[in-house]
Parts: sequence; C-alpha cells; structure tokens
Amino acid sequence: MPTRRFLITAALPYSNGRLHVGHIAGAYLPADIYVRYLRATGADVRFVCGSDDNGVAAIKTAREQGRTVEELTAYFNASQRDSFAGLGIDFDIYGGTHQPEYVELHQKISQEFFLKIHDKGYFTKKKTRQLYDTRAGQFLPDRFVKGVCPHCGSDNAFGDQCEGCGKSLDALDLVNPVSTMTGTQPGPRETIHWYLRLDRLSQRLRTYLESKRDQWRSTVINFALGQIDTDEGLPERAMTRDLDWGVPVPLDDPDAKGKVLYVWFDAPIGYISFTAKLCERLGEGWEAYEDWWKSPDCKIVHFIGEDNTVFHAITFPAMMLATHDSDSVTGARGEFQITDNVVANAFLNIKFPGQEEEKISKSRGTAVWIEDYLKTLDADPLRYYLTANAPEAQRAAFDFDDFLTRNNTELLNALGNFVNRTMTFAHKYFDGKVPHAGAPGRVDTEQLDRRQAAADAVAGDLERCRFKSALNHMMQLARDANGYFDATAPFRTRKTDMDACGRAVNVCLQTVRTLTTLMAPFLPASAARCRTMLNLDDDALAWTSAADRLPDGAPLAPPQLLFKKLDPDELFAE
Repeated sequence: MPTRRFLITAALPYSNGRLHVGHIAGAYLPADIYVRYLRATGADVRFVCGSDDNGVAAIKTAREQGRTVEELTAYFNASQRDSFAGLGIDFDIYGGTHQPEYVELHQKISQEFFLKIHDKGYFTKKKTRQLYDTRAGQFLPDRFVKGVCPHCGSDNAFGDQCEGCGKSLDALDLVNPVSTMTGTQPGPRETIHWYLRLDRLSQRLRTYLESKRDQWRSTVINFALGQIDTDEGLPERAMTRDLDWGVPVPLDDPDAKGKVLYVWFDAPIGYISFTAKLCERLGEGWEAYEDWWKSPDCKIVHFIGEDNTVFHAITFPAMMLATHDSDSVTGARGEFQITDNVVANAFLNIKFPGQEEEKISKSRGTAVWIEDYLKTLDADPLRYYLTANAPEAQRAAFDFDDFLTRNNTELLNALGNFVNRTMTFAHKYFDGKVPHAGAPGRVDTEQLDRRQAAADAVAGDLERCRFKSALNHMMQLARDANGYFDATAPFRTRKTDMDACGRAVNVCLQTVRTLTTLMAPFLPASAARCRTMLNLDDDALAWTSAADRLPDGAPLAPPQLLFKKLDPDELFAE
C-alpha cells in the first residue's frame, strides 16, 4: 500500500500582535493534532505555517507603536514562533511573507501566480473611487478610515466593517469619514485596480464544493455554497491595493506603479512559498514544492478560523482554478491541486470568574495570552482543554472555572491518577517490572480488548477531523481502566493472591502502553513521559503498535506525575 502524503497548512497569523487562546483553538492546535496523528499512521506529512507580514494590519500597528514595519513584523514573527513551540505545536517551517529569509521567494512565487491568472484573462482592470488623504498624500486602506456607520449609527465604524453592528462596509459609505493617519477628512479620488473575475469561476467553484459536501464540515460547505447562491452571485474582487508595503504588482503597466497585491491574494500563496523554502532547506531545491502542490497524490488540508472561511473555501480555490489550462475542477498533474479539505473552527469567547461571557479582544485585553500562560503552566492542560472544549460546530468559551475543573477532575483524577497508581504499584510490589500476565479472565480480556477498540475509535474520528470526539474516546479508555483497577482491586489481592494482583497490574500496564500512543497527538509532553516510564522506543507511537503488549518482566523506569492540581487562588488571584 503506497504511503499517504499530506500537505497541512495552518492560517498565517498577522505579525502585529501576540497569540491568545482563541487563535490556538481556532486553527493551530487541531492542525498539530492532525499532523501528529497522520505521522503516527506512517503518512508522509509536511506542516507549513508562518506570519502574514504584508497588508494594512502591520502598517497600522507599526504606526501606532512608532516602529518601522520591518521591526514590528520581525518582533511578532519571533514571538509567535516561540509561543507555538511552547505549546508543542511543531511546524516543519514557520516562515514570514516579508521576513528577510523568505521575502524574495515569496514575492517570486506570488508574482508568477498573479501573472498566470492575468495571462488566462481572469483579471479585469477597472477604475474605481477610493478615499484619499491629501495631508498624507496617499489613498487610505479600509482600516485607516473611521466614521459613522450608515446602518446603525455607531461612531465605531471602519472602512471595511462596523464594530457596532458587524456589517461589512465600503469606506465611501461612511458618514463623516476621518483619516486615522492625520485626523483630516479624506475625499474620493479615482484609482485603478485589478479585479479577479470570481463570477466567471462560480460554476467551477460550485462543482468543486459540491464534491466536498460529504467530507467538509457542514458549517464550511454551507457557508461557501451560500456565497455563490445569492442573487448577486460572486462579485469581482480587487486583488491590488495602493500601498508601499507588500508584493509589488508585476505588470509592465504605468497604472500598476505604487501598487501591491492584496494581502488576501499573497497570504495563502505563503503556504506555497514556505513549502518551497522548506524544500530548499532540505536540499531538494525550492522547485520541489511542486511535488506537494501539483501532485494529485498529495492531499492538501487547510486549518483556519471561521473568519478566514471565505478566503480558503472561495478565493484561494478560485485562484487555483484560474491557473488551470482546462475547465476541470481537478488539476492535471503539474497544475495546482485544489484543497482536499478546509477545516474551520468557530470563534472562542472568554469568561472570567464572576463575569459574563464576552468576545476575546486584543484592544481591551480580554484574552489569555499564550506567552503569559506558558510562564506558569504546562502546555498539555491547555491543549487538553482547548480540544475538549473546541468550537468545532459552534462558538465556545474559555471559562476559567471550567478549565480548572477539567484539569483537576479529568486530566488529573482520571488519566493522571490511573497512570500514576499503575506505575507506582508496579514499582512498589513487582520490583519495577511488568508482572507475569497469567491466564486472563473475562474482565481482564474485556479491558484488553478495549485498547484496540479505543485506538480504532480515536483514529476514525481523527481521520474525519473530529477532535473533541477523538479525545473523548481516549479519555473513556482511561476512565474504563480506572474502573477495571477498582474492580480487580490489586491493592487487596496483593495480600491474598499475588498471581491475581500481577495479572491486574499487567493489564493496567498494557492499557498505559495503549494510552501512550493515543494521547500523543493531543498531549505530546505527557505521552513522552509515559514512554520514558515504560522504556518504549520511538516506534511505540506508531498507531499500528497502539495495542501491542509489554512483555512480561520488562523493566520500567521510575514513575513521573503527568499532571498537577491547579489552585485558582494561586493562578488567578489578579
């Protein structure tokens, strides 16, 4: 059977701020779990991410903080990379669309992509009107304009969206618009941009999306098809901007001077350019990215938050289709392959003790920042909570009280307690070795059989990107194992029947061995400690080995505590 191949991407975070739990729950943790599982099955996987350095977000934050854009994006690229590493989210490459080591290759591939679409006739050059700040001497990006919302009257409306009612806006529709750069009132001027003809790609997009109806999450597929099925259909979308920070528009046209590619055109191409850089680092040559992006044998899966759905389920696939030489929705070998799956989680809200649930907000500071969390707490409890409480089908909340309760009652009392008392018992009464299995009875056989059943159930859910359910199957094995420990009571039979005691401890150790493999995608640091305690080699994490047995008499390393009790008075006193 040929080895399965996957190219897994996680959404590029803007390099203008720190990461919080909402980011992690949305795209990065589920992607890491999926990659770890796939590798345990023997799949050939490349895991790609990096910062989105271009566009308005970085310019705006840099201006507010009095830094150059280069300084700002370099700082937050490094900060984000450290936070991901601290959580055990292990990318094969973490690039940056405008970082010195990546910018040249990223610009090259982005510009080639643009020209390919341009040559196929899928761009329309159009005059449009945009607000212009005469004092700053430039056209204003949407987020650099603030005014009154024409729909709800909120004075907290920007050129792309009203923060009051949430409706999308055109900057020209704002009442009393003000430039956030100079505080002056901008006026409309004509400019020229290149628009992607999404309308001409709609039918092919529909065919592609319909083919994914039974594979993608219903929230994603229904949203994407809903964008096509409106009365207006898909609009033309401007793919250039009047900025001096980004990827220059690669056209020999005087109207292209001073323009860059729209950030949502070049950002997803970052997945491709970072793959190319990874291939270069591995000595394969940067052009080897085509073996991942242009091969029907490789499945491409994007992990994103809900706000990125339109770009990954509509715009980026449309860009891919626009490069093809035929009207097929499946690219031929040597052409860009359309995404196999887009896995999107909803937003994560936050609930502080004694307060109402609210949106995570960087500006208001209502967030759990990853770099702060990692100063005092281990990664695995957060990985566990964000998976058990993942916003897969609808929005959820990071609830501090619930986080503590789940850590102390589920991780500590169920999983951690079972592993600890099994390992401690084996060391105390069987000289730190796996006791003789003996002839298993019905209750022993039932527990042993649960191991393979759990491995199959977890695998079935992970194949379908059902991470909450998969985690629950793993935890159910731990809960069943605790029940088995109590039912066989080795703490009593050690005084009356050492053969029965040894048999029970053997079955418990076999269950710990299975749990070591099953917890590895979710709780990698804890799985590593279990592997050390059981003296297992790297192959023990292979999924086909999950129900393998530890041999009688095998030596065990000293017990280690997997989890610790969390005290709310100590952790959240502030």
